[in-house]
Amino acid sequence: MVQQKNLVDEVSGWLRLYDDGSVDRTWTGPPEVKFMAEPVPPHHEFIDGVAVRDTVTNNNLRARLYLPEKVSNEEKLPILLHFHGGGFCISEPDWFMYYQFYSRLARLARVIVVSSFLRRAPEHRLPAAIDDGFSALLWLQSVAGREAEEAWLEKHGDFGRVFLIGDSSGANTVHEVAARAGKTQLKLVNVAGGIPIHPGFMRSTRSRSELEKPQSPFLTLDMVDKFMSLALPLGSTKDHPITCPMGDGAPPLGGLKLAPFLVCLAEMDLMFDTQMEYYEAMRKAKKDVELFVNKGVSHSFYLNKIGVDMDPTSGAQRDALIARIKQFIEHH
Repeated sequence: MVQQKNLVDEVSGWLRLYDDGSVDRTWTGPPEVKFMAEPVPPHHEFIDGVAVRDTVTNNNLRARLYLPEKVSNEEKLPILLHFHGGGFCISEPDWFMYYQFYSRLARLARVIVVSSFLRRAPEHRLPAAIDDGFSALLWLQSVAGREAEEAWLEKHGDFGRVFLIGDSSGANTVHEVAARAGKTQLKLVNVAGGIPIHPGFMRSTRSRSELEKPQSPFLTLDMVDKFMSLALPLGSTKDHPITCPMGDGAPPLGGLKLAPFLVCLAEMDLMFDTQMEYYEAMRKAKKDVELFVNKGVSHSFYLNKIGVDMDPTSGAQRDALIARIKQFIEHH
């Protein structure tokens, strides 16, 4: 007899948790947006100026690579190590929403993107995703030292210019991995910069922007609360250092050895106020930090292909974000 399993919790459209511990991440929201959360197969030939391949690292992590066209053997390209978002609970780097943005970024910014698959909660609570992000950086070091093989990186990658980039909870991972890199002797890889985009920084008390700014399909207060309850270590609140690196419970920012940072925010993001707190705390700690704010758009807007195609403002803001990231990479 098949045991009946019961629903314990769900995050609307995205995730259902059952009493046997199983998790179902089948999209159950509006069917017209389902394509954005579906995997795009790799293509080793150049399509729209970018080739895509999947690989398995020597520490058994999966990663997706984007290589822009017209790469001569002499030209060495900066490497963007990307950490996906999803509240530490959902999404994968091969989803269409990431593919459409990071293939474009690879082409326009002339970079190789390495997008790492991170373990997800609740099966793997934090710091699992952070550990995987740092493991991906160590894998880059092993490729640089010829202890692991990855042809695109060996031929075309500049290991002296590795940038960490992440969306939403992936931006939290950028901060954590950059902090770990600062404590580690990475002889063959240089973290040249960090680019946290719309980071999931918050406190256990609601900020003014959480209470006053409109909720969006990519971020509701219910999603924030439920994802964090599933992702943070048991017994932790949102004041945990991973979600509140500018808080009293986190290591003082002044004591961290960090690369230059470009903090990218969206004016209508629910978490705007706490993200600004982080930026101001970084400045106060005398860190090399720049700020870029997209006007009139909300959390992770640039991943929403329907939005950037249909709304001229979103499309223009997406292009401005890519241009600013490109400028930051070229400067460092």
